Amino acid sequence: MLIKSDFEPAWWLKNRHLQTLFRNGPWGKMRNVSYRREEVELPDGDFLHVDWATGQGLPEKQPIVIVLHGLEGSIRSAYASAIMAAVRNAGWQGALMHFRGCSGAVNRLARTYHAGETEDLRFFLQRVSANNPDVPIAAMGYSIGGNVLLKFLAEDNPVNTLTTAVAISVPFELRIAADTIATGFSQLYQWSLLRRMRDTIRKKFTPDTDFVDYERALASRTFHEFDEYATAPLHGFASCKEYYDRCSSRQYLKQIEVPTLILHATDDPFLDSSGVPHADELADAVTLEI
Repeated sequence: MLIKSDFEPAWWLKNRHLQTLFRNGPWGKMRNVSYRREEVELPDGDFLHVDWATGQGLPEKQPIVIVLHGLEGSIRSAYASAIMAAVRNAGWQGALMHFRGCSGAVNRLARTYHAGETEDLRFFLQRVSANNPDVPIAAMGYSIGGNVLLKFLAEDNPVNTLTTAVAISVPFELRIAADTIATGFSQLYQWSLLRRMRDTIRKKFTPDTDFVDYERALASRTFHEFDEYATAPLHGFASCKEYYDRCSSRQYLKQIEVPTLILHATDDPFLDSSGVPHADELADAVTLEI
């Protein structure tokens, strides 16, 4: 189902770029939640970090909300800390699952994470479910984390594990998203994100590595270039095109059976409106609120 939201932005904050940047000011940081970090060992010998929201007076067997951050995000991201505070204030358990290498610690293996990487979420969700029988579990994903979540839901249809899911500001078509962020003012976000992505390559590899095209990856000025020379070869894709074609979540929305809400803005600065799914592309369990 596709519905039009009744959301109206504040009169003084109608511009999409101001809305994007405003939340990342110092006033956007939520500091009223403490966290317990868990290091989760993965089947392939790597690890990831999960930050659990903690505090006094949380009853046992309260619902668990698993949060997936966006590209180059972490618990330090304003939206992540804000939603974790909201989860904790609701009396639920919150767990922010960092993608590999995003928690501040370099992961062990050459691979990192990408928009279609669902194995780690699958493993962690199964682990949480097994350790918390009869506890309702929800999952929330932002941006690339939302793309991962939607693809996972279609692959697994974990109706016996997840009660519900929410995906926010998803790059449904990765090629269109990469094109959008390479134009106009959105290039500012591209510059900021690519700077951090190139830093990851510098930290993990040396110029003589066989895992990525080191020099071209560090010279990348667009997502297309970085994904061609780093993301694709690191994760077994023949090219950037194959990565985008196989991992874009738009093609998977018909297969989702878990009740899922997707929130998306028509003026999202990371995705042109041509990349937003239509009503006939959605499964009955999916509500897309625009």
